[in-house]
Amino acid sequence: MKTKLILPVLLAVAAAAPQAALAQDISPNTIYVHGNILTGAHLVESDTSTTPARVTAMAVTNSTITAIGTDAEIMKLRGSRTQVVDLGGAFTMPGFNDAHTHMAGAGQQKMTVDLDGTTSLVDMQQRIAAYVATTRPGQWIQGSGWDHTKWASNTLPNRADIDKVTAGHPAVFYRTDGHIVVANSAALLAAGISSATTDPNGGKIDKDSNGTPTGIVRETPAVSMIFAKVPPPDPATRRKALNIAIADAQANGVTSVQNLSTWDDWLALEAMEKDGKLDLRISCWLDFGTPLPTLQSRRASHDPDDPLLHIGMLKGYMDGSLGSRTAALAERYADDPNNSGIPRYEQDKLNDMATQRAAAGFQLGFHAIGDEANHIALNAFEAAEQVAVPATHPATATSSDPLMVVASAAAFSTKDLRFRIEHAQVLLPGDFDRMSKLGVIASMQPSHLLTDMNWAGARLGPERSNYAYAWRSMVDHHITLAFGTDYPVEPISPFRGLYAAVTRMNEAGTKSFVPEEKLTVAEAIYAYTQAPAFAEFRETRKGRLEPGFLADFVILDHDLMEATPEQILHTKVLRTVVGNKTVYAAK
Repeated sequence: MKTKLILPVLLAVAAAAPQAALAQDISPNTIYVHGNILTGAHLVESDTSTTPARVTAMAVTNSTITAIGTDAEIMKLRGSRTQVVDLGGAFTMPGFNDAHTHMAGAGQQKMTVDLDGTTSLVDMQQRIAAYVATTRPGQWIQGSGWDHTKWASNTLPNRADIDKVTAGHPAVFYRTDGHIVVANSAALLAAGISSATTDPNGGKIDKDSNGTPTGIVRETPAVSMIFAKVPPPDPATRRKALNIAIADAQANGVTSVQNLSTWDDWLALEAMEKDGKLDLRISCWLDFGTPLPTLQSRRASHDPDDPLLHIGMLKGYMDGSLGSRTAALAERYADDPNNSGIPRYEQDKLNDMATQRAAAGFQLGFHAIGDEANHIALNAFEAAEQVAVPATHPATATSSDPLMVVASAAAFSTKDLRFRIEHAQVLLPGDFDRMSKLGVIASMQPSHLLTDMNWAGARLGPERSNYAYAWRSMVDHHITLAFGTDYPVEPISPFRGLYAAVTRMNEAGTKSFVPEEKLTVAEAIYAYTQAPAFAEFRETRKGRLEPGFLADFVILDHDLMEATPEQILHTKVLRTVVGNKTVYAAK
């Protein structure tokens, strides 16, 4: 059964309320006037709401927008304690909702050896050596962010390269995509990895011609052998890392993220919220492979209707990444004819697990990059859809907000599953129709193309490239397209993603990749705001600036709807507001 693409319907119902004002017992806390406010209405052709596309003013009570309209209309609502904020004509739009992040990992990257942007192996070694000089004897050295495809050598580092600069410390460093690591000799020894070690299912330990581990270890089943020996961060360190990443998101106009972290990181976020120190809306994903009773217990431990922090979907991994050549392809890599990637699940086992979890009311989201991995994911969704029961999502299914109750009653299907594929970078030609029929959401990261276009064509060959990063094809097949960054794999800036989506060119404007797959600016903004809200069952609360929606918005130095692609790429955030609270202001 196909899940309806119901976002425009829901929003049309919500928008039926009077726009200039809603009946209120008290005056608003804040009125914003003299703005150039993009409400989010009419970005896509299917939006038949009566909400105006632009207004100049809005009123906010507590954390919710209560009225939008002209300056004169909204100023009539002013009370004796109402604060009036003059926007000075600045472009104001709904806050960005990043549909795919790793917030704890992003913060930890900045707290350890940050290898993002390294230009060579020597650069990587110098950064590691500088960090090692500050550590105590025997301490594990960790870091992430290196990308050998950006080096002139285009060669993977090895354990000997790392041994030279780690002074005997055990050390392990994630590649930027999080799918392979390079470990030094001390780390391999601590993990018990030797020439006699066999590859675990779904992972790989690279070995040289003599059978000796090179230091490159691929995918979680193998990488976890090393990290089982690495001391985990304490709660204070976790909290510090999260705060670093949250501040980065806020400075880039992001007001909501959908995020994969460990359970310990989730507990740190809960503590931050309890202390009143959480100023970013976060939907946290649980590990699909965790036993079902544990998943149910964890889901029950927190209010699912919490507008600031809640548990979202279950995330499972079908494969690795194209950059690491671990993405599972139906045919072998064009530039590595002995390799077709590493699938993580056998189909029957995956189908069983997906069916059990969907029947328990969980939303499922599968990381799948290669065309074979996407095919496997869709097979599992087909199996799970046959037995799934309606999931309970209080944010949309029930609410004290009459707009939500009406929307829910009018538009929700019997099985509103909203299965997701994270990345969906390469599809078999016939799988676009399958995604559409199943109502699967494509959660994609357009800024990946800025990096990947340098080598994706070589990995895939010309024919498969036509079905890669295929945003226009997704939209044309009526697939909901939700955008994010995969932060810290890419910077969390949504403007890089918008630029990539509308140009499909590198940042220098000198190279393009299948330009027929680009989007309009309006479609890209929709995919960064309203569609991610839909993907997390929050479309009646977030993604638009109109009555009944949360006062999450961003003020920018450019009108994105009028800007050139280059201006979009270099847009600056002037202010970020979450729930009517300014969480970032440019200096």
